[in-house]
Amino acid sequence: MVQGLLQGIAPPRPLFLPIVFSPGACVENQPLRTFLGNPTKICNAQRQLRGPLRTDGYSCYFDPFLEVEALGATLEWGAPGLPPVLHWPQGAKPGELPDDLCSPEEALKAGRVPIALEVLRRMKAMVRDDSILMAGVTGPFTLAARLTQMDATGDGRTREFPEPALEVAFAMVTRISGALVEAGASAIMIEEEVLPVLSQELCAAWACGLEPAFNVIRFYGALPVLQLTDGVSFAANSKVILQNHWDCVLCPSLDGFPSQLDGVDFERNSMTLGFALPLETFQQDDSALRACGQSLRQRVAAWRPAILTTAGDVPAMTDLKRLSKVLEIVPRLY
Repeated sequence: MVQGLLQGIAPPRPLFLPIVFSPGACVENQPLRTFLGNPTKICNAQRQLRGPLRTDGYSCYFDPFLEVEALGATLEWGAPGLPPVLHWPQGAKPGELPDDLCSPEEALKAGRVPIALEVLRRMKAMVRDDSILMAGVTGPFTLAARLTQMDATGDGRTREFPEPALEVAFAMVTRISGALVEAGASAIMIEEEVLPVLSQELCAAWACGLEPAFNVIRFYGALPVLQLTDGVSFAANSKVILQNHWDCVLCPSLDGFPSQLDGVDFERNSMTLGFALPLETFQQDDSALRACGQSLRQRVAAWRPAILTTAGDVPAMTDLKRLSKVLEIVPRLY
């Protein structure tokens, strides 16, 4: 099915690829910080999670802070369930690129990037069926926002990113994508959490900047997926995004997919569409969950997406029974 998608052939059903990585820490009874550095525990957790969830792939490594740490940031971990706080060297000013960053080439050997590559090598050796090995990469706008300390809910949407930050971010996306597919990944999920207001020109530049990453992923026979996890940002930019050329599977969060676009046939020869289930779905009560399932089935029937996934990694503290119940609402067949 992946090879068909790479050739522009629609799959007979959506690939079911929810991102369930962090809950593996609970499966292995480890703090997330410790879990992220232990390839053995990660591989064991993925093998245990795969059966009950009946997915088409394994979530081999997903960490939104992987790249910034490798480039030079320090992570301060707090209470369980909370993301780490980023610290840059003294003198780094918001809105500017920090001094003394590692180059993207050096970053591939820094932080926990070698851990992610080792997980993929082990999983490739262990998995004997046609399962998809997924890995996550931070998108260029999101990485540039973190490098320049631009708040994802504020400046990241309203200000222009410095050109040097975007250059580093695009280069890092390409480099780490290449390393992950070379290690064995068969799908790379490029996750954009931060989107500025997009003009046609900026959207075209974004797509053009991602083209080298798409090319290297495809060179290894893997599937590039661009995930737009912020429904608000996607809704504001949906028309310009959907009408642009994308050499990947474009996968927006369903909570930002405007209903007025349902049933509109955009240029299918320039993109393949996927849907991402909002992470808030995992906190809904049963009534809201049933309504969400009905809406999802209608949209799947109307749009025939190539992929059904989640808008990011399922939170580490998610109860596994609840996780399974939520994923059961996802229609597996057309």
